[in-house]
Amino acid sequence: MTRSATLAALTLALLATTACGKPSDTPASATYGADVKLAAPEKGGPIPTLNPAKAVGWPAGGAPVAPAGFTVTRFAEGLDHPRWMYVLPNGDVLVVETNSPARKVKGLTDWVAARMMKRAGAAVPSANRISVYRDADGDGKAKLVGRLGNRLNSPFGVALIGDTLYVANTDSVVAFDMRTPTNTGTKVVDLPAGEPNNHWARNLLASPDGTKLYITVGSNSNIAEGGMAAEKNRANILELDRATKSLRVFATGLRNPNGLAWEPVTGALWTTVNERDMLGNDLVPDYMTSVRDGGHYGWPWSYFGQHVDDRVQPQRPDMVAKALVPDYALGAHTASLGLAFYPLPQVMECLVAPCPVMTPAFPAAYQGGAFIGQHGSWNRKPVSGYKVVFVPFKAGKPSGPAQDFLTGFLDAKGQAMGRPVGVVVDRAGALLVADDVGNVVWRVSAKK
Repeated sequence: MTRSATLAALTLALLATTACGKPSDTPASATYGADVKLAAPEKGGPIPTLNPAKAVGWPAGGAPVAPAGFTVTRFAEGLDHPRWMYVLPNGDVLVVETNSPARKVKGLTDWVAARMMKRAGAAVPSANRISVYRDADGDGKAKLVGRLGNRLNSPFGVALIGDTLYVANTDSVVAFDMRTPTNTGTKVVDLPAGEPNNHWARNLLASPDGTKLYITVGSNSNIAEGGMAAEKNRANILELDRATKSLRVFATGLRNPNGLAWEPVTGALWTTVNERDMLGNDLVPDYMTSVRDGGHYGWPWSYFGQHVDDRVQPQRPDMVAKALVPDYALGAHTASLGLAFYPLPQVMECLVAPCPVMTPAFPAAYQGGAFIGQHGSWNRKPVSGYKVVFVPFKAGKPSGPAQDFLTGFLDAKGQAMGRPVGVVVDRAGALLVADDVGNVVWRVSAKK
């Protein structure tokens, strides 16, 4: 038997023994909430359940489903793996078309992982571009009007301060002068990106006064199995001083933080975080949380506060004792990525100038709450995520159960027609959702 045939046979064997394993008998909703009861860890082997929804794309005329009172349209389509978005002051929308940088396959585990990524629609080469879309006539459908920058390396987060657009590549933050957007940009600071560079996406968010940038850097591993030296400045949110170009660690123990947003009532920084794997179908829930300066959130030694992960050696009871409990669980293995707070009418002034002028158009029940893009699980049976959820807020804190807002990304066979990632609110008060499998940006607007 050839090596490729052997690998294929091993992969089929792995799928036969893991994807068909015992499914969870716990409702997915039980792993959501501000006061979630965690399941007991399952002591499995080194191979997790492999159960990604096969990516098939949307049929002609297909679209996800929003609640009654909302309309879903295709804001932009024909994209190349759109992951993230940013709304410019004039209402134009930047769409970041990107993916993980190419990775070396060094063994069976890497080969199987690559096969799973391909099945899930996550193995396409990174387009490494930021496209500009404009809805000139206000009909909810935009046209491509240009592209910004070049020589990008798996870009993700973007932020505009004055005339400067900051872009977070996987290995650096670069700055572009928006007055000459075709330039190659200037490197501001390097970011951790050593091999294998798991959790490659770097998001960023400007501080309210525009003097600092907050940058997410996910871990290089599941639970630091390669040692903590490989995790330097990873599993953190970093703070970049724009004047001095110096970095400091703002918060630690966040395995893979992604979404970043300022909560509109308290002004607190919030993030979404993907938690660790291989502890069972229902452990550990991903989460969103307010982020304290100097706060530690457990990784790798503990999860959801002080629940010790005894797989991590050596143990660090001193770090476990510091671990903060996240504010809100978002379901086990949901891959919660995008985060956007819907503005309140009385909080319309922008945190950072320049900014778009936007009037809330959604019903009052949605104003001030959070929308979360859940990319979907690859290691849970049954699958979880593959939707956009909404969490209501009151006085700056979650105030009720998560609600399904945009669903229908899976077909009747459980295949993924799309997978939601980034979410933003456009200038007209509609929600935009980047779908990296469907290659569409969806627009959800309230019916008038």
